[in-house]
Amino acid sequence: MSGQRQPRRAEPGNKQKLRLWLKLLRMARGIEVELRRRFAAEFATTLPKFDVMAALARAQTGMNMTELSRHLMVSNGNVTGIIDRLVAEGIVERLAQVGDRRATFVRLTDKGSHRFAAMAEAHAGWIGAILADYSSAEVETLLALLARARARAADGKNGVEPEREAGRDGQAGAPPKQRRADEEAPRSGRRRGSGGSDVR
Repeated sequence: MSGQRQPRRAEPGNKQKLRLWLKLLRMARGIEVELRRRFAAEFATTLPKFDVMAALARAQTGMNMTELSRHLMVSNGNVTGIIDRLVAEGIVERLAQVGDRRATFVRLTDKGSHRFAAMAEAHAGWIGAILADYSSAEVETLLALLARARARAADGKNGVEPEREAGRDGQAGAPPKQRRADEEAPRSGRRRGSGGSDVR
């Protein structure tokens, strides 16, 4: 009958799963864009800096650069640039690692710990607001489904390399162009209302 909406035909399994993946990716990227904008506007900082601070906050005694790079799943070069900026801001300090003076050991300063606490509280509030339309039951269902997918990846049952623990808090890292933009972003002044995650 014309004018009536025809029921959607069931899609082949792979096509349906591809649509799911693209929707998940689009949602994650959209949330990340919003987090970048809010960090820039309210803290004059970037999502990659927050990710580094989050990793160091969890390792209270600090980490060496190799551990930090592995944790964030990015290269040493990318992390070094962010650490340089955080050191200049007094957020992070570098120390010689005991037993190996050639290795660089980094940790949050007292100023960095206090700043991260404020940023983490704001970050949690932003995520809560962005996902406010999901009930607790829906969130638990999504968490269970994603945990099952992650377990299958870890077992190598779906052809995906096991996932390493990341920050994001964030994210495993932004695309190269966006990472470069974040690393080169000016640190002076807050930019209220400007456009610009931590989920990695």
